[in-house]
Amino acid sequence: MSSRDFVLEIATEELPSGPLYGALEQLAVRVPEVLREARLDYGEVRVLGGPRRLVVMVSDLAEQQEDRTVRAKGPAAKAAFDAAGNPTPAAMGFARGKGVEVSDLEVVDDANGSYVWAVIEEIGGPAREVLPELFARVLDQIEWPKSMRWGSGDARFSRPVRGLLALFGPDVVPVDFAGLVAGRSTEGHRFLARGPWEVPAAREYPLALERGRVIADQDARAALIREGIGATAAKVGVELGVDVTAVVPEKTFAEVVNLVEWPTVAAGSFDEEFLEVPREVLENAMESHQRYFPLQDAEKNLLPRFVVAHNGDSARTDEIVSGHERVIRARLSDAAFFYREDLHHSLEARVAELETIVFQERLGSLKAKSERVEQLAERLAVMVGASSDVAAFAARAGHLCKADLVTNVVVEFPALQGVMGRYYALASGEEPAVADAILEHYQPRFAGDELPPSLAGQLVAVADKLDTIVGIFAAGLAPTGSADPYALRRGAIGILQMLLSGLRLTLTEAIATALDGYDGVLAMDVESVGSAVREFILGRFDVLLRERGNTYDTVAAVLAVAAEDPFDAGRRAESLTTFRAASDDMEDLSVAFTRAKNLAQAALGTDTDLSMMGTDERALADALGDAEARIGDLMDQGAYSAVLETFAAMRPTIDAFFDNVLVMDEDQALRENRLKLLNRFVAVFQRFADFSQLSG
Repeated sequence: MSSRDFVLEIATEELPSGPLYGALEQLAVRVPEVLREARLDYGEVRVLGGPRRLVVMVSDLAEQQEDRTVRAKGPAAKAAFDAAGNPTPAAMGFARGKGVEVSDLEVVDDANGSYVWAVIEEIGGPAREVLPELFARVLDQIEWPKSMRWGSGDARFSRPVRGLLALFGPDVVPVDFAGLVAGRSTEGHRFLARGPWEVPAAREYPLALERGRVIADQDARAALIREGIGATAAKVGVELGVDVTAVVPEKTFAEVVNLVEWPTVAAGSFDEEFLEVPREVLENAMESHQRYFPLQDAEKNLLPRFVVAHNGDSARTDEIVSGHERVIRARLSDAAFFYREDLHHSLEARVAELETIVFQERLGSLKAKSERVEQLAERLAVMVGASSDVAAFAARAGHLCKADLVTNVVVEFPALQGVMGRYYALASGEEPAVADAILEHYQPRFAGDELPPSLAGQLVAVADKLDTIVGIFAAGLAPTGSADPYALRRGAIGILQMLLSGLRLTLTEAIATALDGYDGVLAMDVESVGSAVREFILGRFDVLLRERGNTYDTVAAVLAVAAEDPFDAGRRAESLTTFRAASDDMEDLSVAFTRAKNLAQAALGTDTDLSMMGTDERALADALGDAEARIGDLMDQGAYSAVLETFAAMRPTIDAFFDNVLVMDEDQALRENRLKLLNRFVAVFQRFADFSQLSG
């Protein structure tokens, strides 16, 4: 079948970087889907994008849809034909609806009876007739975080659409979208070669863009910019006589890739006096606000230089860089002024100002929250057995942890909360451990983020997150569905990650202690709220353990008995997962455990009479005695692999018991003695997990 190349370009006003990447991902999935649905063969689909256009390129797109045979089920045969075999109105209506003759209908017997079927031969149409509606639908289905309407049309897009180009080989495909009909004209770089540029055929589209000084391929732009950053850093290094590298955060880099269509990379500079300002402030101003890349020497010392990727004429680079230098000088001057002004006040003096900031309407101010965090961090320190110094550091850090939110620098650069708190704490003469804990209490901020390295930092981090969770639950604002405006799920996962790393806290006790902080603040059913918070956190814990490679039933078995101590539960799940992968014994033991648990009657206790036991009963009693003697120490040591091996060694004994002993004997004394033995068996195994939860 003959084929041609196809290209579609949507020219827009400046697209935001994040939504642009999202649209490219959607198109990369959706375009192949709709081509397959339309029965159009193709070679390769490429999806490209830049700040002012989205592009779909399809190589070797078939000129004709494939033919296909469709079978459609109709009415029952007895309803379609009368006793004489003549078609009824039901058969005639069905045939007419499917576009076939009544005589072409087939009667097919299946398990449900005899039914009429129509066999429809669909002849594929020309691709040029299918493509306009197909791609108009694709564009209409792109989902944007925020979309807009413009003019009098109903189309919605991230930014106004200003032009459409669609070519199938040399032919224009009249895609109709956003009040525009596609043609063969594209615009080039708005400053360097605007155009318009006529495109003779789809295959020549890349050449037209090159003439228009546009690189539509985001990967090609990224490679060019990254190469330029490295070369520019090396050039600055030669000038200064030191090794120089650029600081290139991937998030900032990804934004820069979508800010330029024909990138030129160059270096600029700023006054060395600004280096007195904390590095994070300078980097934030350069990266987040201006999308520059700072430069540093081999010792990671920041240099008064930066790299910028601009979208202008390379011949005017010096002039363009001078403009950027003026901008960053003003930005850094403001930052330096804010920082120096902040240093005139101690961090302690800022705490009172937190009274003016509402944490949550029903939960009071940030000052009230910091007081709760201070008290909770100190009490958590006692629970984990921290030293008096660590407890004092955690309490002091909790007291000060939100104070930097009212400083000039953090108001201007919100991403530096905690970072500036550490600097200001040190400048105020606080202990370094307190300053570090102020910085660390926001961690982990996102999936994959580092955990607080210090115990004081972990205590304040847990206190802050747990205070928010219990407070929001107490206020009746728990997350529903996907809505989680207070990021409670992220907070719960952060707490669990710290507990899994070795922070030993009991969930119910920690939650109850956090709820104590709201005594007199809210009227609530403390027990009900505490239970809801515990279930919420355990729901996140279940997901977290499964993400770490544990099966759902392993997690269920462990959490049924060990949920209160997440660190311990995590180790048990890991040991059980490893043991199940290496041995089949645990699956058979889980069946025996389930059988024993279903028969057991806890009210009878576990005191058995050995004189009433036969051989197999006595063997099980002896095995349980040996296990009880070993397991206590092994559990205390956390030697869970050895615990599971002890259980596995009992398999022949428990199998023999169930094969040869009638538990529910008619003799009440024998029956109860055997049930007590099973109670004992269940109690021993359930010290580790509820093995009845294992699915086999």
